Order: sequence, then C-alpha cells, then structure tokens
Amino acid sequence: MKILICKTNQVQNKNDDNLNTNGELSASSRGLTLKELAAKIGLSPGTVSVVLNNTNRAETIPQKTKDRIKQAAKEHGYRPHYFARSLRANRSFTIGVIAAELSDGYCAMILNGIESAASSQGYFYLNTNHLHRQELLTHNSQMLIERQVEGIITIDTPIRFETNLPIIAVAGHEDLDGVTNVILNHQTAAELGIEHLYSLGHRKIALIKGQEFSSDSQIRFDTILKASAKRGIKIDESHIVQLEGLNPSPEVGFIAVNKLLSQTRDFTALFAFNDMSAIGAIRALQEAGLRVPDDVSVLGFDDIYFAAFNYPSLTTIRQPLFEMGELATQTLLKMLSKSNNGDVIPQNLTVEPKLISRNSTAKVKRSE
Repeated sequence: MKILICKTNQVQNKNDDNLNTNGELSASSRGLTLKELAAKIGLSPGTVSVVLNNTNRAETIPQKTKDRIKQAAKEHGYRPHYFARSLRANRSFTIGVIAAELSDGYCAMILNGIESAASSQGYFYLNTNHLHRQELLTHNSQMLIERQVEGIITIDTPIRFETNLPIIAVAGHEDLDGVTNVILNHQTAAELGIEHLYSLGHRKIALIKGQEFSSDSQIRFDTILKASAKRGIKIDESHIVQLEGLNPSPEVGFIAVNKLLSQTRDFTALFAFNDMSAIGAIRALQEAGLRVPDDVSVLGFDDIYFAAFNYPSLTTIRQPLFEMGELATQTLLKMLSKSNNGDVIPQNLTVEPKLISRNSTAKVKRSE
C-alpha cells in the first residue's frame, strides 16, 4: 500500500511539473501548436501551414524559407494535427485503394508508387482487397466511401460499385464515365516480346494466358497473337495454357506448364502472362528435365523485384508499376485540387513498356 501511494505521488508531481502558472499543460507537454511554432520563427501561421502540409501554394514559397520551417518543426518536435486540419478544411485527405489481392509483385509495386505520391502531398490511403469476390468488392468499396475517402484508385479491379467519387483505374480497360484508366501500351509490349524471341530464332512459341478474372488477360493474349501473326508465327492451340485459381504465387505457372508438357514438348520458347507464372514455369520445365534457356527460353511480364534474382534471371517485359501507381495518385490528387485550372484529364493515360533482357532467353540451339 505504501508503494502504491509513493507511485501515485510521483505521477502527480510529474503532472505538476507540466502545468504552467494558469494550471494548464505547458507547450512542452501538450506539444507545440502551429501558432506557437510560427511565432518562434517569425512567420505567419498560414505560411507555416502551407509548407508543412505541402499544399499547392507551397510551390510559391522560396526553398530557403521552406527549409527553415521544416528545420524548426524538427527541432521543436512539431507534427501537424491531422484531425484539426481535416476539420478546418472539411476534408479527410484520404484516398481509397481497391486491389484484387496483395501479391509479392504486381500489386505491391503499384501500392509503393501510390504511397510515395500520396504521402508527398500530405494524403493518407486506405487499402482493401476483394479477392475476386463481388460481394467483398461491394462491401469494401462501401466501407471506403463511408470512411469519407475523397477518391478511389482500383488495381486490376472491375468497377462494379456505385459512387460519385473520382476513380482512377490501374489496368481497368473499361471506358466508363467518371473513370480514368492508367494502362500499359500492350501492343508495344507484345511487339517487344515476340520480336525478342523471333530475333533469337524461335518460331515454336508456347503461351501462358492469364486467368479470366484479370483485366489484362485478354488484351495481352490478343496483342501477342497479333504480333506473332505479323511475323508469320502461328501459335497452335496445343501450345496455349491458361492460369487457373486465385493463388498469386508461382504455383499457378508451375501447374499450367505441367499441363502444357503433358500435351506437347514441341516448343522452344514460352511467353508467360506474368513474372510469377514465368518463375513457376521455369521450375516445372527444370523438373521435367528441360534446361532454361538451352532447351526452352522463358519470357516473363511485369519485371517484379524477384525477376532479376530468379535462377536463371528472368527476361521480361517491364511494366513501370511503381510509376503507374504514382501517375494514378498524382492524377487523382489533381482532380481533387481546387487549383487544377480546369485542366482536362484524358480518359486513358498510357504508359510504355520496356524489354529487360536477362538469362532466361537465348538463341535456339536445336532444330525447329
């Protein structure tokens, strides 16, 4: 009991130390207010607020002044009060992100770009996944709206929910009112991939088609067939397998290529739907006694982080996934900005792919 009394007295004494002469918490205890910080550095609260919240007006303030404000905030341990800012502006400064799922590659890289662009403008994002279930998509989209997000970014997700909020769709491929699409130039991507294999002497090419639920599956498949036909390459039905299941791991590619090998081995190159399936495909080929790239060249798509560290390192078509996330966010925030000067934002924003040549492709070494 005596120990308890001493402990209570210690807490009381500590609280007394934090009180000023009026019996209020001192600035060091409750944290510096914006006005107090502004007073310390001799600037107006408005100027300090603009810089610390990184609003559009911050561009008009000299860099020397901005550095001074940020340094003072750091020295005094000042942090902007999120709720106070939201109440003053009657805004949440939050965007919603709806993805199919969080894989180790595609979605994660886009989310990194979203976070980078959002945080640089003083925004926060809430992410939710629908796992390709319509009821979950409906529920989660409504949940974001109820939490007063100011706009929504979707990743490989059909727009099957109602909202008046601005929407940016990454890999949406649907022309819908109020929706801006960030899409890859798939025709160029197919040309790059097929021309790479063609230049290495490959004429018997197998394809892994994406799952039916993926927004990119059909357009990627169609453009690859078109690029192949342009070079006189006919891809036989027996050389085409489709990914199945919701598993975002290399396992789906492993299963698909085992199915392909049960049908035919009469191919020298394999163009996979994405890097994850390509990595699984390489494992299946190796377990079947085929060498990559000596017997079969394998070409991926996306250039996820793992691609360069696979064995052999993966030749792939790079989608600028991080940049796509940044572009989607920057475009959405431009829509939300009151100072966008009425700029017209096109319905489709196209980004360009790039061939990344590594060790999983090589010239044909056996007769076709």
